[in-house]
Amino acid sequence: MNGDTEKITLRLPNRFLRALDFLVDVDDFPSRSEAVRAAIRDLVYERVVLVTDRLKKVEEAEKALADHEEVRRQYMKS
Repeated sequence: MNGDTEKITLRLPNRFLRALDFLVDVDDFPSRSEAVRAAIRDLVYERVVLVTDRLKKVEEAEKALADHEEVRRQYMKS
C-alpha cells in the first residue's frame, strides 16, 4: 500500500460483514480492507464507464438537436 491512502470509518449491515468475513476466511482476500478496496475499485470503474456513456449520449442528443435546428432554419424560412 502506498502513502497516498486515507483511513475511513465504514458502517455495514451485519449480513454484509459476515459475507465479507467469509471471503476473507476462504482466502479470496487477505483482509477485510483488501476486500473493501476491491469492491470500491470495481464500483468506481463500473460507474465511470456508465457515466461516461451517459455523457456521450447527452452530447450526441445535443448535437442532433442543434443539427435539427440548423436544418429547420435553412429550409423553413418564411
